[in-house]
Amino acid sequence: MDDEKIIDLFFDRSERALEELARKHGGAVRNVASNFLRDRRDAEECVNDTWLAVWDAIPPQRPNPLLSWLCAVTRNLALKRYHANTAHKRNSFYDTALSELEESVPALETVETAVDARTLAASINAFLADCGEEDRFLFVRRYWFSDSVPYIAATLNCTPHRVSVRLYRLRGKLQAFLEKEGMTV
Repeated sequence: MDDEKIIDLFFDRSERALEELARKHGGAVRNVASNFLRDRRDAEECVNDTWLAVWDAIPPQRPNPLLSWLCAVTRNLALKRYHANTAHKRNSFYDTALSELEESVPALETVETAVDARTLAASINAFLADCGEEDRFLFVRRYWFSDSVPYIAATLNCTPHRVSVRLYRLRGKLQAFLEKEGMTV
């Protein structure tokens, strides 16, 4: 069933909408939740929270594309649970991906944090727009979806070392780009 028909089922308030959504996009939603939450039970609860959030949001929303919107909802819910789970301890899975970016992306610790965050996001989007398709894929899968380097390597049918080197070079290019934009690290 295509995404438009699934959304129409939500507008009809048919429970079949959730069944069709889970059948078509459940794997992607579970993958995103699992990338952030290494505990199977937490990931499953996050998936269930996603389905509830979707049920509550559609209608009135009519997300397009549906899969991207679902992944963003799942990611946000997973991050909330991740932060709640790790409030007093360091969790190496997601923190590792973020720490890789620390040298390239400036810290936002001023009063103007919200404005700075939007400016930084726009700059990163501009940087990614200038990158090739595979570099954008690498960056987004690692730093947005928090995919592991071995998983990305398997997806691209290459070695983890190659992925690590490309990510390292991308971070260097990002740092140079941000410095050129006047954003200091």
